[in-house]
Amino acid sequence: MKVSDIMTRGVQTITPTQTIHEAAAMMARINCGALLVNQDDRLIGMITDRDITVRAVATGMPGETPISEVMSGEIRYCFDDEDVLHVARNMGDNQLRRLPVLNRDKRLVGVVSLGNLALSDDPQASAELLRRVTGAH
Repeated sequence: MKVSDIMTRGVQTITPTQTIHEAAAMMARINCGALLVNQDDRLIGMITDRDITVRAVATGMPGETPISEVMSGEIRYCFDDEDVLHVARNMGDNQLRRLPVLNRDKRLVGVVSLGNLALSDDPQASAELLRRVTGAH
């Protein structure tokens, strides 16, 4: 089974020049804790509710602070044609709850999460991810 078979498509993104206030409002509106940051149709980072809380609010940054100042720029991703079990192992090894999915042109096409893997028709991938994320060996 390929990642494209289980990933979530139509992912909401935000740009690096938008503000942390806009990011927080969008997260609240769509009920999520992370947004992918896209610029010129390319994935350049991710901002999480934790980034906003720890890197911005806790240090006194105003709501007008651009996302680029607090987002995580080093971001791991997978490709849509990769095997689900392989991706589940990588997510578990790196303690990742979600992973952006790119096509081979490196364009964002979706996100794969713990939930996607848990609901997949690949019980081995689900079990492998759970084992690695929880540290149970």
